[in-house]
Amino acid sequence: MSIKMIVQGATQLRSSGAMLVAGLVVGASALCGANAWAADAASDATATAAATTPAAGAPRILVLATGGTISGTADPRSAIGYNSGNVKGQELVRGVPGIEKLATINAEQISNVGSQDMSDKIWFQLARRIQEVFDRNEADGVVITHGTDTVEETAFFLQNVLRSDKPVVLVGSMRPGGSTSADGPGNLYEAVEVAASPKSRGRGVMVVMNDQIHGPRWITKTNTTAVQAFASPNAGVIGYVDPASVRFVTAPPQAARNVLGLPANGQLPRVEIVYAHSNMDGLQIDHAIADGAKGIVLAGEGDGDASKEALAALERAAKKGIIVVRSTRVMSGFVNRNVEVDDDKSGFVVSLDLNPQKARLLTQLLIANGVTDPARVQQAFTGTW
Repeated sequence: MSIKMIVQGATQLRSSGAMLVAGLVVGASALCGANAWAADAASDATATAAATTPAAGAPRILVLATGGTISGTADPRSAIGYNSGNVKGQELVRGVPGIEKLATINAEQISNVGSQDMSDKIWFQLARRIQEVFDRNEADGVVITHGTDTVEETAFFLQNVLRSDKPVVLVGSMRPGGSTSADGPGNLYEAVEVAASPKSRGRGVMVVMNDQIHGPRWITKTNTTAVQAFASPNAGVIGYVDPASVRFVTAPPQAARNVLGLPANGQLPRVEIVYAHSNMDGLQIDHAIADGAKGIVLAGEGDGDASKEALAALERAAKKGIIVVRSTRVMSGFVNRNVEVDDDKSGFVVSLDLNPQKARLLTQLLIANGVTDPARVQQAFTGTW
C-alpha cells in the first residue's frame, strides 16, 4: 500500500468521526430541547390548572337546574322569541368564564321546564335533594337555576321548608342564551359567588338577579321583559353583588325560622286565588268552594277589599271551615286587620306584606301541617314581624 493511500484513509476516518460526533451532539441537543419543551408545556399546564381550579378547601357548590329562560335558546318566531329549558345545567356552568375559580362546582338536572310549569312535584324534589345534600354535608351551598315567572314562589316555598343555615341561591335571566345581551352568564356567576361567600351563612334562601340580592319574602317580579325586572317593594334589597364583591346591607335574621314539614302524599292542598275587580259578584268564590278548595286567597283591591257580594261569599267559605286570607293586588303595602273589613267577625286572615301567590303558598303549607284555626294561621302570617 502506498503512502498516499494511507493518508487518504486517515483523512476519511477523521471525517467520519467528526460526522459521528456531530450527529451525537445534534441528537443530544434535540433530546435536551424536547425535554425542555416538555417541561415548559408541563409548567404551562400546571399554571393553567392553577388559574382555573379553585384552591384546596374552596367552597363546594351544587347547581340544581330546573329550566327557565336562563337555559333557553332563541326562536325565530319573533325578534325576542325563545324556548325555555333547552340547555342543561352542566352546559350552563361550562359557559360562564371564570366561574370555576369561585368554588368546586357540581351540577344536577332536576327538571327542564319554563317556570310557568313549576309544580309541587318539582318543589318537593328540590326541597328533598337540598335537605339531603346539607344533611350529608355534600355541599356548602346550593344554586338553583330557575325561570323568572315563579322564582319568587319557589324561593318562598324553600325558605319555609328547609332546615339549614347554609345558603340556597335562586337565579334566572330575562334574556336567553344566544341573544345580543344575554344576562344569564353574569347572573349565574354572581349567584355562585354569593352561595360561596362566608357572608351568606345563616341567611337561608336568596334570589340573585342583575347585581342584586333579594329575600324570598319580599321579592316580586315587576316587569315582563326588562333586565331589571325584580324589586322588593316593602323592604328593599338585602345586598349587592358584582364579580369582585358581595355586600349585604341587612343583618342576618336573628330569630329561628318556623320550618314547616312536607306532606307525605307529595301534594299541597288546594288553595285558590280569586282576583277582585269592579262589579264583582261571588260566583268565583262559590265555584272555589264547590271545587273543594281548602283555602281561598283574595287578591283584593286596595288594602284587601272587595265588593259586598264577594265578601259575603268569603264569609260563607269561612263558615264551612275554609281558610280565607285577604291579600292585595297592589304591589306594595300591608293588608292590616279590621280596617275596612271586620276580620274578627268574619273569621278572615290578613296577609300583611305577602302578595297573593306567597299568601297562597303559606296557607297551603299551614293546612298541610294541620294548622287550620284562623287565629293560628294569622299568627303564622304575623310571625316574622
